[in-house]
Amino acid sequence: MSSAATAELPVVVIGAGPAGLAAAAELTERGVPALVLERGPAAADAVRQWGHVRLFSTWAELTDPAAEKLLAPTGWTKPDAGTYPTGAEWIALYLRPLADALGDAVQYHATVTGVSRLGRDRIVDADRDTQPFTVDYTADGREQRVLARAVIDASGTWTLPSPAGANGLPALGERTAADRISYRIPDLKDPAVRARYAGKRTAVIGSGASAFTALAELAALAREEAGTRAVWVLRRGISGSTFGGGTADQLPARGALGLAAKAAVDDGYADAVTGFRTAAVERDGDRIVLVGDDDRRLDPVDEAVVLTGLRPDLSFLSELRLGLDERLQAPAALAPLIDPNQHSCGTVSPHGHRELAHPEPGVYLVGMKSYGRAPTFLAMTGYEQTRSVAAAIAGDLEAADHVELALPETGVCGGAGLFDDPAAGQGGGCCAPVPQLIQIGVGTPAAVDAGQTAKPSGGCC
Repeated sequence: MSSAATAELPVVVIGAGPAGLAAAAELTERGVPALVLERGPAAADAVRQWGHVRLFSTWAELTDPAAEKLLAPTGWTKPDAGTYPTGAEWIALYLRPLADALGDAVQYHATVTGVSRLGRDRIVDADRDTQPFTVDYTADGREQRVLARAVIDASGTWTLPSPAGANGLPALGERTAADRISYRIPDLKDPAVRARYAGKRTAVIGSGASAFTALAELAALAREEAGTRAVWVLRRGISGSTFGGGTADQLPARGALGLAAKAAVDDGYADAVTGFRTAAVERDGDRIVLVGDDDRRLDPVDEAVVLTGLRPDLSFLSELRLGLDERLQAPAALAPLIDPNQHSCGTVSPHGHRELAHPEPGVYLVGMKSYGRAPTFLAMTGYEQTRSVAAAIAGDLEAADHVELALPETGVCGGAGLFDDPAAGQGGGCCAPVPQLIQIGVGTPAAVDAGQTAKPSGGCC
């Protein structure tokens, strides 16, 4: 196929989430045809699955400028910039209207199964860069294929939660204990979910914003349902950064998350086990027992909520030549800028199409997927990524290279937040060698006070 013919093809965007829809809006503004393939039945299907959780970013940081322009003729009004939506509100008030405005450019129930070059597998060099991309997908029970001038993968990382096993693999017995393990923040407003955790002992494994949210939710449940208790399982020790930025966080709702998690422990609704690396999950009747890699065993729990991060699904990109960092699975040029051992959300440098490029010209990973396993992503980062990438695809390199990004500093990042209580908004070594059961802050000063700016510890597990 000639280069001129390839240039007339659409850009295929994988995923109709916040970044994917923003990419389509940016392309549309530049007159570049886009086709968005969404595996779910509606826009932002992954967000829908955590729709009960409130974000720690305000509306001011959750809409894309090109999308706002596309929505304006429809009579859309931007919600109050200073308020914090839930995932469900983000969909209802912005993402679904944006998908509707894009119309037939968004196709649902379309699961991408493979991306390659026309007539070229990954080892063939001859005329490779002049060939269009082929995007295979299933829809309506049929295998289909579309040709594309470029591919923007904004499919996120929601479908691949990380396991409980500290070595990155499922712990021994983790799969067979699946009926007692969840990898999502429980929606305790759902009666069936509430019944699963009420009056039960639940292990929460993880140290990020999602774990904070789960702990705070379980503590609220414990205040109403006797016998409800949480055990917070951390691979590292407790330090000044464990609870994030607190009141010093420039995203107040994100700071409130850490304070809520600390309160859950301080108030006696949760215990914390530090320096514990899960190696096995054993059955004990209807309960499960977590076993560490040093053979230590925790007391039995009824349920486990594993919130150890998310991973990118790279399986359908196997025929493309991607340049990914060997640790983070993020684009090689981007990885040093987002390494969670060195950076929080707010210390990420502005970046665009050049940092997101791969040895395979014309393919880009954007949004959460661009960060690989790093948990420090913010929506506004994805919007600037898609703006730069769309400009590059359209041939406007001056605009593509002019990247600006002002991010809030401090705090722990990586998950949707909890900020329902309006009042909530206003150390030592990182990896403890011996597991300890502790109650934090009982009779002691707060770990994060109003004058302290928390920084992420380097080298944390």
